[in-house]
Amino acid sequence: MGSKWRKAKIALGMNLCVYVPRTLDEGPASVSSGGGRSRFSDADSLSPSISPGGRASGESLLVAAPTTPTPSSSGLKLSKNGSRSSKKTCAICLGTMKPGHGHALFTAECSHTFHFNCIASNVKHGNHICPVCRAKWKEVPFQGPSPTSDQPHGRTRINPEWPQDEDWMTLLRRFPRTDSTRHIASLFQLPEPSIFNDDEALDHESQVADRGSTNKATDDVGSIRIVDVKLYPEVSAVQRTVSQENFNVLIHLKAPVTSSPNNQGRNQANASSLLNTSRAPVDLVTVLDVSGSMAGTKLALLKRAMGFVIQNLGPTDRLSVIAFSSTARRLFPLRRMTDSGRQFALQAVNSLISNGGTNIAEGLRRGAKVMDERREKNPVGSIILLSDGQDTYTVSSAERAQARPDYKSLLPSSLRRGGSAGFQIPVHAFGFGADHDAASMHSISEASSGTFSFIEAESVIQDAFAQCIGGLLSVVVQDLRVGIECVHPGLHLGPIKAGSYATRVTNDSRTGYIDVGDLYADEERDFLVPVNLPVGESNNDEILVKVNCVYRDSVSKETLSVEGKEVKVKRPENVGERVVSIEVDRQKNRVQAAEAMAKARTAAEQGDLSGAVSILESCRRLLSESASALAGDRLCIALDADLKEVQERMASRRMYEMSGRAYVLSGLSSHSWQRATARGDSTETTSLVHAYQTPSMVDMLTRSQTMMLGSPSPHPPVRPARSFFSQPQPR
Repeated sequence: MGSKWRKAKIALGMNLCVYVPRTLDEGPASVSSGGGRSRFSDADSLSPSISPGGRASGESLLVAAPTTPTPSSSGLKLSKNGSRSSKKTCAICLGTMKPGHGHALFTAECSHTFHFNCIASNVKHGNHICPVCRAKWKEVPFQGPSPTSDQPHGRTRINPEWPQDEDWMTLLRRFPRTDSTRHIASLFQLPEPSIFNDDEALDHESQVADRGSTNKATDDVGSIRIVDVKLYPEVSAVQRTVSQENFNVLIHLKAPVTSSPNNQGRNQANASSLLNTSRAPVDLVTVLDVSGSMAGTKLALLKRAMGFVIQNLGPTDRLSVIAFSSTARRLFPLRRMTDSGRQFALQAVNSLISNGGTNIAEGLRRGAKVMDERREKNPVGSIILLSDGQDTYTVSSAERAQARPDYKSLLPSSLRRGGSAGFQIPVHAFGFGADHDAASMHSISEASSGTFSFIEAESVIQDAFAQCIGGLLSVVVQDLRVGIECVHPGLHLGPIKAGSYATRVTNDSRTGYIDVGDLYADEERDFLVPVNLPVGESNNDEILVKVNCVYRDSVSKETLSVEGKEVKVKRPENVGERVVSIEVDRQKNRVQAAEAMAKARTAAEQGDLSGAVSILESCRRLLSESASALAGDRLCIALDADLKEVQERMASRRMYEMSGRAYVLSGLSSHSWQRATARGDSTETTSLVHAYQTPSMVDMLTRSQTMMLGSPSPHPPVRPARSFFSQPQPR
């Protein structure tokens, strides 16, 4: 048991003893008569016994700490003696408690004291247990409505929804329940509005104030906001008298960078200032599983991860939290993450308790309702879904047993691609642990243009969230569409290899489109376009295709375009040694590896694990013989390591069920969207996870890991997001 406690302490990132009291469902500690000695549970053995004088025996050896850490503005802060129950510090907001300083205090029946507003918020969300000692309260703080909206002169409300008048602060006695179990009151008790149009208004004043200076800056550095488009033919020269089917043309896109090394002097300074202080604000809804299986360490780590998310959202970003178990509940509407908004969000998240079943569909319906019915919209919107179980309320066991169960019923129609909302909201799904339904989570993310991440180790949940929001907080391109037009009269387009991105080729096969959508800063995309190359008409260079793209700048809201990029090939009478483009060969390997993983997964689901392993081995052999592998290409090395990892997780049926399926699906999600996802423990440096990471993701991931180590973050906090009105640009 000792090793388990040590692992729990390491997972929680705390270098101190942890006291875990018995739950309400557990009976008293069992007593053994053997040898006349009593045997207690491990929790009891770590719990300090209370002497008649009120002091804990063994106080110098053990430190009592809550099982659920409370996020703060600089991570999980503890008092100098390792406890958060100091009489001078509120255990919820970690603020100082001094009588006579304008803050009402509440002392519970267990003798622990808190700011009245802090503990009233906890109780408001249904938590009637002391955050410090976990004692169950019979009396809880309650705040009635304020009789007047006027504030006393010289006093400022921390939160306008919480009246500060002490005359309206009362204690509401809870009468004992008649049943013996006396379950904890659920947070799903307070009524919700029928329409979720109570989102907090956007900060238009700061947008207007910064519009002039930003437009001037964008005039100086407008070129760095242009998507970089490059085209590569499979080979640079093809013999004139030879025709070739499936000749590949690579389209490489790169989103605007956060700084430009080519800009010098004043322009470089302006570019850095603009792109480091300006980004598109985000509307984020987190849909969190708080079912009974999330109890204990899982819920504690989830709260810590949510604390990190809250800390790194800016004052123009808005957040709403949905908690679901057997049913679902909105903890609070979309709210700007100002100082008071963060405090409210932290207290709401800290009040979460775990019980009940797993109703993912109801949680997503609540999340979609928040997005669909909001009065105003930030430029970027997204939903984060986390669950460690299987939805047993919407998808029946019979449906789940089918070879290809239909999981579309889990996702509201407004969140599906091409839905009725007219504003694409991706759902980034996170499968937590070995018991979650990876197939349903992957289906949800794919249908909504989101990604699926597999969190195998509990301790990396915060890193997984950090990587995700690192991307969401750096969106620079929106609604990107790529157009492909054949220039050569005898040329026709084949099926475009674009992964999960929507593509369309016209009936005459002369024009094609790729709907890319949003791009994060510095993010790259690669698409292979196969064409039939006819016999050349002359020895001159031939223009094969022309590529253009149209998109919206997420900050200025301007519609921008890149026109007329062309790809050419030489058509000599004779060609020497055939030199293959490394760029094209690299992407062919990536597509080939993704297809092999998909085929192996199909074989594994049909019970043919040996066939699945054989598919992966064949693909690895082909990759090793490719031109990019022989040239020592790093992506090819990462692909081989990735296929090897998948192969090892298909060694047995048990291993595949435990982690193989989720690992493969998160990999397919990463490949198909060319976007980083969390896979397994996400620490293997050769993993393909790192191939799609952007600098913004790496920066946020570094902050998360630095915070968990307990040292101050070397990076400044994320700067406030700004959204600016577009103005006509001079031609």
